[in-house]
This record gives sequence, C-alpha cells and structure tokens, in this order.
Amino acid sequence: MRSLLFVLCCCTVLPVCAQSVVAGSEVTLQSPDKKLTLQCYQKQLAPSNKRLYYQLRFKDQLVIGESALDIQLDNHLSEQAMALKVDSHARWCENLVVKQIRTSTHDSDWTPPYGERSVIRDRYHAASIELVKDDNPIYPMTIEVRVYNEGAAIRYFFPENVKGTYYRVMQEHTEFVLPANTKAWYTGWAQGAYQLLPLAQWPDESERPLTLQLSNGLYACLAEARMVDYARTKFKAGAKPNTIVTSMYTPADLISPFATPWRVIMVAEQPGQLIENNDLLLNLNEPSRIPDMSWIKPGKIMRVMTQTTRDAKENIDFAARHGLQYILFDWKWYGPSFTFDSDATKVAIPDFDLPGIIAYGQEKGIGVWLYANLQGLYAQSDSLFAVYNRWGVKGVKFGFVQVGSHRWTTWLEEMFKKAAHNQLMVNVHDDWRPTGEQRTWPNLVTAEGIRGNEEMPDATHNTILPFTRYIAGAADYTICYYDPRIRTTHAHQLALAAVYYSPLQTLYWYDKPAMSQHEPELSFWDHIPTSWDETRVLQGRPGEYVSIARRKGEEWFVGTITSKEARKLQVSFDFLPKGQSFKATVYSDDPAVKTNTQVRVEEKVVTAATVWEVPLRASGGQAIRLQPIAVNP
Repeated sequence: MRSLLFVLCCCTVLPVCAQSVVAGSEVTLQSPDKKLTLQCYQKQLAPSNKRLYYQLRFKDQLVIGESALDIQLDNHLSEQAMALKVDSHARWCENLVVKQIRTSTHDSDWTPPYGERSVIRDRYHAASIELVKDDNPIYPMTIEVRVYNEGAAIRYFFPENVKGTYYRVMQEHTEFVLPANTKAWYTGWAQGAYQLLPLAQWPDESERPLTLQLSNGLYACLAEARMVDYARTKFKAGAKPNTIVTSMYTPADLISPFATPWRVIMVAEQPGQLIENNDLLLNLNEPSRIPDMSWIKPGKIMRVMTQTTRDAKENIDFAARHGLQYILFDWKWYGPSFTFDSDATKVAIPDFDLPGIIAYGQEKGIGVWLYANLQGLYAQSDSLFAVYNRWGVKGVKFGFVQVGSHRWTTWLEEMFKKAAHNQLMVNVHDDWRPTGEQRTWPNLVTAEGIRGNEEMPDATHNTILPFTRYIAGAADYTICYYDPRIRTTHAHQLALAAVYYSPLQTLYWYDKPAMSQHEPELSFWDHIPTSWDETRVLQGRPGEYVSIARRKGEEWFVGTITSKEARKLQVSFDFLPKGQSFKATVYSDDPAVKTNTQVRVEEKVVTAATVWEVPLRASGGQAIRLQPIAVNP
C-alpha cells in the first residue's frame, strides 16, 4: 500500500506528459525533509515500445531531467525478441509490465568503529517497482529507489529465479540528463589530475565520484555504492546533449538473487555539503560482518624509507616521540614484488631483523604494517595473513591490485574477508577506490585511488580533492613534510591532516627521522587524531580553498588550505559551543620565522563569536588546535 505522506500524483509534481505515462507505472518519492523529489514512471513511446524513466528535482529546481533506466543482458531474452532474432544484447527494460509498487520508510542510527562522525543516521523513503517482461513473465526484475535528504539512489534487483538463475550483465544504460551548461570535475582515472570541463569536452570516461556544477547554482555528485560483486562503472558523455551514461568496465556474471551497485545522485546548495553528506555511500552498504572490532585501531603511520633494523628502530623512536601509532615497511622487503617467485612470508633483504623490530615496536607502543604485492596476495593469501597475524603484524598494504573487472572486484572482497578473519587491517593502494564497503569490512581502513604526494601535486589540486575523491571515503594521500619536492608551504602540509580524512593517516611519507629538527609546529600532527566525532565544512570551493573543522571529544582541529593563489579568508568559530572559551594554537606560514619550515606557532583565545581574517600565502595554509579552557569553580 502506498504511503500518502510521500507518494504523490506524478502530474502534480513534475512536468511529465500525462498522455504518454503508462497508467499505474508512476511513483513519486520525496526526501524526509521534502526538498528532493524523485519520480519514476514508464512511457509509451510507440504501440510496442514502453520504456522506464526517472527525474529528480531539488526545491523545484531541475537536477536530473527525464533520463532512461535500462540494463543490458546477454541471456534471458523474451520469446518475442528471440522470434524476431534481435541482437542478443537487447535492452532489458523495454516493454516491461509493472506488477506492483511497494513503498516504505526507514529511520535508524548506527555507530561506526571509526569515522568522520561518531553516529550516522540512515533515513530515507523507498520504493520497489516490480516488473516482468510483457511476453515472458518468468523473468522478474525490480527497480529499487531510495530518496534521502542527502540525495537519491537507484539500482536494479533480480530476485531468485529457479528457471533462469544465471545472468550475464553486459552493460547498464542508466542516464543522467543534466541542465544545459553543466560542468564536471573530470578525471580519467583514480590517480589522475582534475579538470573542470563541460560534458561535451570530456576526452574519455570519467572516474567516480563525479562532482558537478549545475548552471542553476546547485552542486551534485554522481557516485557508485556497494560495488562488491560487479564490475566498476565509470561515466561517459552520452549521445544526447547534456547527458551522462554509465559505462561498465567488463560484463558481470551473476546468479540470482542479486542487485547491481547503487547509482547515487547527491545534491547540495553548497559544495561543502557534499563532503558532510558522504555517509550516504556507507548507508547504502551492508552492516559490519566483523563481530569483534576491538582490534581495529585507527592511527598515524610513517614509512621506513631505508629498510634496516637500525633505521626501523629510529623510525619507531621518532613515531613514539611524535604521537604516531604505526610504521610501514613498503615493497621489496620480501624480494622483487612483481614476481610469483618471491615469498611474502620471508625476509629477503640483509640486516633486517623483522621479529626483533616488531618486538621493539611493541615495547614502544608502535605497531608494524607490511606491504604485499598482488602476486603475493594472489598466490599466498590462504596462509599469508595467518603468518602475519602470528608475527604480530597489525595491517597489510595491498599493492598494485588489479581493478575494474568483475573477477578482480570479487577477489578483493574475498581478501578483505580473509584479512578480517586474521585480525589484519587493510590499506589498498593504486587505482582502486572504495564505494562504501568499509562499512561492511571496517578492517579496510583506507585506500589510495588518489593523486597524492607520491606524485607531488600542486596546491590547486589539493583543494579539489575534498569535493571529489574524498566523497568516496578515506584516502591515503601520503602526506609529506620535509621532502624538498613539496609544491606547497609547510603550513599547507600540516593542515592536510585535518582537511583530509583517513583513519590510517600517512605522515612523513618521503621523510626520514634525520631530516627533522623536531620543529615546534609538529605538535599539530603529534596531537591530531584520525577518527572523529563530528566534521564541519566551514567554507570552500573546489580548485580555490577549503576550511574543515573536526572534533574529537571536546577538542577541535581546523585545517584551511588555498590553491596556488594567495587570498584572505574569513574563518568563523561559530561551530564552537556558546559561552565557552578555547585556547587556539595556531600554525601559520611566516617567512620571518627563522627555521627551514617557516611556520609560526602562536596561542590565542577564541569563542563562538570570534571571526578571524586569515591571510594565506599562495599554496599556503593554516592549522589550528582548539582546546577548551577550564572554568575555575
């Protein structure tokens, strides 16, 4: 039975031609706050041609115009199609019959073991549109839609079918028809640079999440959620003007019942709201499958650049002094990484007492992570993780994993499961990006899929990332501090630890303890946590600047960065509780400071009424630690 609270008559909400809508096929959902309205319906285009469409509006402004819903199968053709000998890749969503439309509501809270917020609300209105082929009803399909305050999500679900269990999905044809003159923050691959481009100027397919600037002033983001048993789906410019279409990397071979990943459309009036609302991707994934998560511990980590016992102990001492929790031994510790001849359970380099190093780290409260390349993971994972667990290793960095295809997607999902069984945290590197599956496998604490300091991008790129890649979740940017190749100021690098979210935050990536003079500004990194109770985006525009405030307990950490252009920003502290004063330790660029890093450290007192004008050097930044000042009784 449809709920009259949020299912409305289609012709009274969105401009759809009533004469062409198939009676009984339409459903309209509103978000709980009534700002978003999504409509799904079927249109009769010709006597023997019916197709499915949807539209999305925000406060009566168009976000997605009339767009097709379709999926392409290589089997289960209708009898009519087989009689006509049509292409076996015919679109499945033509000439379906709507059997039933079910609606529902959901509202719950859940507590993640770590995150950008300590409590996440999962609240939406939903509809399931049950369909069958008009001439072959034994093959059912359901369109599932959800509308949250943060955005909308759509997927295709195929219930269990004993008469045809096997399905091969060749391609999806989910369209996103956008307002004219929409621009997108385009990047062709997960570690690529970004360009703000009109859709017609894309050189190739674009990565996801894909952040859009609409001509009506709104911001949107197209994303993929729960891509765990499927092929990666990017976006390509469609044949129609102002249109984006999904593009699968490879076919997916599936057994019913199954669902495709969620196609997500996030909507916001300000770009920072997209960052604050990125829990939507987590909500579209299944709850944790790890019963006891007490061993999953976020923290800060540094890489041991020279892999010897002496250097490892120096790194452990540095990590302990500066409030880090882990060190990492990167590739080649067990031999050449790109060969199956290397054994990832045996040390293959001289002067490297790994058991002694792990024991020394345990004495100092510093855990050890190990790198393992695809070849080692693929060949040895049944025993590899158990060995690492016996050694006392805390986590594994997966290197050069294969990505995109259905086969490697399911393989990686199995690796998360095996690692969790052996109480190992995971960091996936190279071209892979998460789609919210870290909710299901919270031992997946971070991933690369980002153009970070391994490639030394400029400051403008750094201001784009929070509004694009970080919407997908935690990212391992590999922040540096002393390396001379850094293309930003040092205060900019300090601030990145607050601007960028990663429960496993890599610091000092290309640095060695010997490079450090233990500068006073390192106290910001010494004290900053990597998991948060609250996150606020204070201001920002991709490619220009961003200020993000994050709270752990009663303390706040604020990071502000600018692009390659110098600017002055107003930073308001109105996010602080009223009536309480805070000690602000401020870390700013200052050429007058007589150190190599030229960062000034000063203390001030602020309240919720405080507003600062912050001058930022080109490629600069500012970091702030806020501690409540106790009131004397």
